[in-house]
Amino acid sequence: MKRSVVVAAGVAALIAAAVLVWVDARQEREFRRLIVVGDAALGRGQTFDAIEAFSGALALEPESMLAHLKRGDTYRRRGEFTAALRDLNQAAALDATAPQPIELLGDVHVAMARYETAATDYQRYLALDDRASTVLYKLALAYYRAGLATRAVDPLRKAVALDDRFAEAHYLMGLCLRDRDLEQALRALTHAVDVNATFAAAREELARVYEEMGRYQDAIDQLQALAALEPTRAERLVNVGLAYARFGRQDAAVLTLGQAAERYPAASVVYTALGRIWLAAADGQRDPAALRKAIEALQPAAALASAASETLTLYGRALSLSGNTAAAERTLLQAVARLPVDPLAYRYLSDVARRLGHTSIARDAAMKYAALTHPAL
Repeated sequence: MKRSVVVAAGVAALIAAAVLVWVDARQEREFRRLIVVGDAALGRGQTFDAIEAFSGALALEPESMLAHLKRGDTYRRRGEFTAALRDLNQAAALDATAPQPIELLGDVHVAMARYETAATDYQRYLALDDRASTVLYKLALAYYRAGLATRAVDPLRKAVALDDRFAEAHYLMGLCLRDRDLEQALRALTHAVDVNATFAAAREELARVYEEMGRYQDAIDQLQALAALEPTRAERLVNVGLAYARFGRQDAAVLTLGQAAERYPAASVVYTALGRIWLAAADGQRDPAALRKAIEALQPAAALASAASETLTLYGRALSLSGNTAAAERTLLQAVARLPVDPLAYRYLSDVARRLGHTSIARDAAMKYAALTHPAL
């Protein structure tokens, strides 16, 4: 009798164990299925469905680092940063040796403009893997955005030592060094462009550095390269023309902008730039012909409903120089009503309003001009 009871109990235990194993296996299969479903939804850009699937996986395995990581990353992609931080912190706590949740925590803090906190996250990652060039770059970028450009240099040097063809790291190095050492900044930016000839931001910065160093033709060469790289953007060729004007080569400036007008006949930015150059000549040399050309270039651009404050400011100034003070005031009043406001609009408005005897307008414009140009006063 006792023996049969023992046997029966043993059989029952075996059955219970088998049932538990079966349940665990079924739960594991369902967990993995939900992870796959979530990944597939994420691949299709269906972030809500991905969160639903990862949440289902977490209901089955609440202590899963993987599910917390994936749901946290999905919340990050959706811009739901508080939820992302909750999941990613939990993932990091569940596996302190996993670098992925720590990197994503840094990415979330960057997205929230918490740059110094992000830098701390990236440092934690690098304590686990100090040869991750992309994370070294992210650390440097977080320092740079936090206003700590000097601290960004060392991780950037490590990043380019690991990957000399990391164009973005060379570019950021140039940004960080330009206030300390123009020659080193130039080398870094040149390297970035050598690695990636289509890197527009690096070429833009390289042109600025060349100009600051007085190497004007080199600056022009970079701007012309940008115009060739992006032929559909009128402002690229306009920038070449304006650079010629800054460097005292007015004929080349006018010729370049004339070519831009032929290539982009509907681009108001071209006519604004032409007007600026002719107006500078008229204002400085009292040249009536230049003033007429300035008005001809600016008038159609200023008539557009979308005219920028800069365009209206230039046109108002041209009208003022031509003696049409009342029209100048009307135009400049429009200029100060368009955002972002060109500060010079207030200066010119104060002048024409004073000449017209509109004392309150003149005084108000003068005060606003002073506030914009000397905010500490």
